[in-house]
Amino acid sequence: MVAPLAALKAYTAAQKVMDTGAAPTGDVASGPDFSKVLSNVIGGLEQTSKAAEGQMAAHAAGKADLVDVVTSVASAETSLETVMSIRDQVISAYQEILRMPI
Repeated sequence: MVAPLAALKAYTAAQKVMDTGAAPTGDVASGPDFSKVLSNVIGGLEQTSKAAEGQMAAHAAGKADLVDVVTSVASAETSLETVMSIRDQVISAYQEILRMPI
């Protein structure tokens, strides 16, 4: 189970990524470009995961506290769960589109 504070932090981070998305072009309604938002979110997940791995390696070498390791791993886990939730929603929306009559 995800702690409410961790979920709020992850959704706030996702909102910040969406706010920094590029402006769309053409007749598309205003809002961030989905592909850029998605690549930013995945890039953020990659950075969070690498930071957690770095903390684990530093702890193994005796250079980091266990609290820092647990915090960074929990942050990476929350980010991954957020991305998986977004993925599930996209798949669900795609399946709904496929079920629409033509």
